[in-house]
Amino acid sequence: MKLSDRIGQIEPSGTVHFTRLIQQLRSQGRDIIDLAVGEPPYDTPGKVIEATQQALATGNTKYSPAAGLPELKSRLAQQFDGYDECNIIVSNGSKQCLYAIFQVICNPLDEVIISRPYWVSFPEQIKLAGGRPVLVDTCDHQLDCEKIERAITPKTRAILVNSPNNPTGAVYPAEDLAALAKIALERDLYLISDEAYRLFVYDKVKSASLFDIEDIRHLLITTRSFSKNYAMTGFRVGYIAAPQEFIQAVAGLQSHMTGNVCTFAQHGALAALDMDARDLEGWRADMEHKRDYAYCRALELFDCVKPRGAFYLFPNVKHHLKGGLTSAAFAGRLLENSGVAVVPGEVFGMGGHIRISYAASQERLESGFKKIAEAL
Repeated sequence: MKLSDRIGQIEPSGTVHFTRLIQQLRSQGRDIIDLAVGEPPYDTPGKVIEATQQALATGNTKYSPAAGLPELKSRLAQQFDGYDECNIIVSNGSKQCLYAIFQVICNPLDEVIISRPYWVSFPEQIKLAGGRPVLVDTCDHQLDCEKIERAITPKTRAILVNSPNNPTGAVYPAEDLAALAKIALERDLYLISDEAYRLFVYDKVKSASLFDIEDIRHLLITTRSFSKNYAMTGFRVGYIAAPQEFIQAVAGLQSHMTGNVCTFAQHGALAALDMDARDLEGWRADMEHKRDYAYCRALELFDCVKPRGAFYLFPNVKHHLKGGLTSAAFAGRLLENSGVAVVPGEVFGMGGHIRISYAASQERLESGFKKIAEAL
């Protein structure tokens, strides 16, 4: 079977692979402690379920506008000073948002700068758009703005920022974002800000957004999602906020690619926006407690930088990789022999590390770390 060169150049998602593998092992009767998949351990809020069911019951099951329900876009625009619904498009989760962004901005061999380690889909989506990912290493998981500036070439189209970060949990301070904004302005580059974990920030740290910098907004493309922040991963609702001309271009692409996001899921998203802030704060506080526990346990076993957001640790496991063992093999042995699933750093562009998700029940978290310690 002859396939396109483009599809042959990409790697399947490493995190999705682990989801399938865990399901396969569980179907065989294995008790697998899942510290691999990044999914909130909370039930989807009742009012979201009720609104979705009500939409189904009242016949909201037909096509809706390809760019999203006007009432949902209008509500989302309120998060962005000076924006209205013309600055918003609703898409099938952050993943499709980002795919569309690269399709719209990249010509063949255009470059997009990504800090490493990175979320698994960033480089593959850039390749699918005909572009070239340019990887710049971080320093203790924080941005190195000087290295980023040195990586810029005449082919550079954009710099991508993901804060809070997957896989490291790093939260980038406002001064680093301001430095990036200055670079982008001077070089006339797009800034893409992936803020999928924006509600999960700890230690009383303020989650700075590039949108706070007014001078960069004409070059800024922001993506956010309902998946992590509202425990709605299966709903597949994300959105882009950007200048109107850019939103129109993405809407044209989406009209040919998927059309509208599931109509009744969008009604559920509307209900999520009316959630009591105290409930969201309860989730955030619970995840901070789990972060504290997981970080303390990880320090007993590995070198680890303390995360300030999201729900991941990204420890360095090189001390345990004897005889040429890779972190991928390390994770494979841990899963096969101990029934604990973690994600190897190779899929994030940084071998010698593993990603541990602490988005689990306290009981499973404690059991998982106990088994990791026994395995070591």
